[in-house]
Amino acid sequence: MKSSIKSKIPLAFLIVVSIWWWFYYSSSNALNAYGNANHEWLFMLDALLVLPVLCFLCESDTQKALLKAAVLCSTSVFIGSFIIPEQNKVIFHFLESGRYFVLASILVLELSALVTVCLAVRASLAKKEDPDLAVANPIEKIFGPSIFSSIFAIEGRVWIFALFASRIKSSAYQGNQHFFYDKKDGAQSNLLGFILLIIFEIPLVHLLLHFLWSSTAANITTGLTLFGIVFFFAEYKAVGKRPISIHGSNLIIRYGLYAPFIIPMDNLLEIQPNNAFVKRSSNVKRFNYFGAPNVAIKLCSPINGKTEVYLGVNSPEAFINTVKHAKNAA
Repeated sequence: MKSSIKSKIPLAFLIVVSIWWWFYYSSSNALNAYGNANHEWLFMLDALLVLPVLCFLCESDTQKALLKAAVLCSTSVFIGSFIIPEQNKVIFHFLESGRYFVLASILVLELSALVTVCLAVRASLAKKEDPDLAVANPIEKIFGPSIFSSIFAIEGRVWIFALFASRIKSSAYQGNQHFFYDKKDGAQSNLLGFILLIIFEIPLVHLLLHFLWSSTAANITTGLTLFGIVFFFAEYKAVGKRPISIHGSNLIIRYGLYAPFIIPMDNLLEIQPNNAFVKRSSNVKRFNYFGAPNVAIKLCSPINGKTEVYLGVNSPEAFINTVKHAKNAA
């Protein structure tokens, strides 16, 4: 719980200092010498020096801290471009131009993921490999097991289902028995509804932003929304394809585009039906789209800090009985 709160400190700090410096730069009083002391380095000191230091102090994983610092510092530059008066910007103009580097980096990330997916799918179709492993293995060979590998793997799963969903078979995934969750509370149908709703709103929001704000804001928002549609479409396809599986002595929970969550059978303390709403908690992992999860799992030892896992599946009774049988046989 403490580590969860600690990890949120950098973001909270950015929000607080952004509000403070917005007030400082936009007001005219003794604090800023009545507008004569609106120096850009005041915001830069907090946003580009103190903020990265906080990220490394609050995150034990160096790679995660580096990624968080990069994201939050990029966000702070975006915020600073609005709150710092134009006449006081000197160095900040150069930082603002760095947005093109950020956009280029994102484009390279997407293209790399797309190329990796194409090659991985081609290889997996030929060898009939687990599609998850076909995407993850080439990435880990390059980056090793790291947070960057996890990000690329998520990107890979997005594109594999957005482009090649029709060629992926559920039977290709590792597992002796497979269970699904696409019909639980109409999960897949509701996802399709969200996709159609977003598509319907795109032209309306684009025109609204174009006339009320600017064409640039409208184009950026539309671009991000289109990528969001790709993600939702991939999630929609993955829900019907990626199963929850029992593979040997492990329970492999694949849910939409989520990374596989593996529970060894000897670490499974209890599995039972559930019909109550489950609140978010640092020790709880939830795999459920709509309604209340219908399966509750308690672990003997924490996995990634989680001691309870809640699932939404199509046939909870059959799933629970099968897992209990597999646990007893393990």
